Amino acid sequence: MTHVEPTLPAPMPPSTVDFAAVFAAQAEQAAREAELRPANKDRLFDALTAAGISHVTVTFDGEGDSGQIESIAAWAGETAVAFPAVEIPYAAITWDSPEVEMRQLSLEDVVEQLAYDFLSDTHGGWENNDGAYGEFCFDASARCIHLEFNERFTSSELFTHEF
Repeated sequence: MTHVEPTLPAPMPPSTVDFAAVFAAQAEQAAREAELRPANKDRLFDALTAAGISHVTVTFDGEGDSGQIESIAAWAGETAVAFPAVEIPYAAITWDSPEVEMRQLSLEDVVEQLAYDFLSDTHGGWENNDGAYGEFCFDASARCIHLEFNERFTSSELFTHEF
């Protein structure tokens, strides 16, 4: 009789990561970010209105584990206009600090940041696999943000036949 050595590696030890604590920290972070968003939107809409911008459109596209903002355009009615060279306060938080950090960002950068935040909040993973595309409209006069979201997916159908 021949002695055979095992070929399978020893099982991994149980994880020492406290997943409940990780998920709780993520939920707390999301709640803190959500608390800051209304004031950030108000400052943006005030600045857009003061600049004579009626609305801003943001197009995005993603697939294959990457995605990006494709374009950001400002409008005064039906006329495309340039963003003014002004900065406004934007409240942000980071994982490594409990403090709110006030950053000075351009109007266009605030629009981009909010668009990414809303995509993450409403359609996390929008850039993965077949991805998604769409458009935001930041309507300064109505003080609201509208999202048209198109999700791509691969589909298959099984057809069976008996002859």
